[in-house]
Amino acid sequence: MKKIIWSPEAENDYEENINYLLKDWSIVDAQNFIDEVEATLILLQKFPEMYPLSTYKHVRKGVICKQISLLYRINHNNIELLRFWGTRQDPVKLKI
Repeated sequence: MKKIIWSPEAENDYEENINYLLKDWSIVDAQNFIDEVEATLILLQKFPEMYPLSTYKHVRKGVICKQISLLYRINHNNIELLRFWGTRQDPVKLKI
């Protein structure tokens, strides 16, 4: 089973998404997001290639919910989480 490694950017994105949901939505919405991420990470460990390659070299993109996608890369025995990216954000601003 592959090990999941969080980049500092992914950690920051994750926390920002949770804070946004708590501030502007509800605890239930924040918990649903957390649950979706956890379920996705469990699946990724078993099936690291389950999501298609993105337009970025060697980077895969999976939808966590309709507003947020996970960008990650497979490196040897690791899955490196790169970003949790809002679908409404300008893709030009995305730095990987």
